[in-house]
Amino acid sequence: MSRTPIILLEALEKTYQTGEVAVHAVRDVHLRIDAGEFVAVMGASGSGKSTLMNLIGCLDRPTAGRYVLNGADVSHLSRGELSRVRNRQMGFVFQSFNLLARTSALENVELPLLYAPEGFRRRELRRRSMEALSRVGLAERAHHHPSQLSGGQQQRVAIARALVNEPGLLLADEPTGNLDTRTSLEIMAIFQELNERGMTIVMVTHEPDIARFCRRAITMRDGRIVNDQPVPHRLDAAAELLNWRGPEEVAG
Repeated sequence: MSRTPIILLEALEKTYQTGEVAVHAVRDVHLRIDAGEFVAVMGASGSGKSTLMNLIGCLDRPTAGRYVLNGADVSHLSRGELSRVRNRQMGFVFQSFNLLARTSALENVELPLLYAPEGFRRRELRRRSMEALSRVGLAERAHHHPSQLSGGQQQRVAIARALVNEPGLLLADEPTGNLDTRTSLEIMAIFQELNERGMTIVMVTHEPDIARFCRRAITMRDGRIVNDQPVPHRLDAAAELLNWRGPEEVAG
């Protein structure tokens, strides 16, 4: 595995002003994530994990400190510059899928390409989007709308959309939060396969069982990182799927 840092945070701070009250959401965070890592960010509600993810994803700017992404300091970029960084270097997967209801799976996956500066032609849009859907096993559902897909299939579409620009960094915020156990295992198997191919993944989760599929777990409390260590006895999601027994099987 390469030891090139893709993310480097130095004394990072984020403070929100609510009236006369200053809310310190992230406090003095130092963090290095190398290319090819698979990192879980954990913590209770209000611990700062979502704020940290927003900062890493260039969805917000730090109040203080330094954020170096792929060797470039992005701490003080303008909103337009941050938008370009997000489009070219990152893919995002959210708990609520965030799919457009009136468009097909294929058209949802195409969306990031429409904002790409390269200006892809229609044929190239379709080719890259179909390739992304194939990577998550949904090529045959390309023309279905979200309402015609299960929750797990909708999350697969969201993952394909995150992959279509071929980013080096995938950010996932509670990606299994709305899914049942078996579907969660399927999603984690996709993430593990992507990671094995070299993709860097940072995932927010409140579920310790889900964090066990990652390589490294970071725990936050009161805006600070209080624990950062490799995941012991890491689980293989594909193997867990083979051995999984649903409620009906257990009852039987």
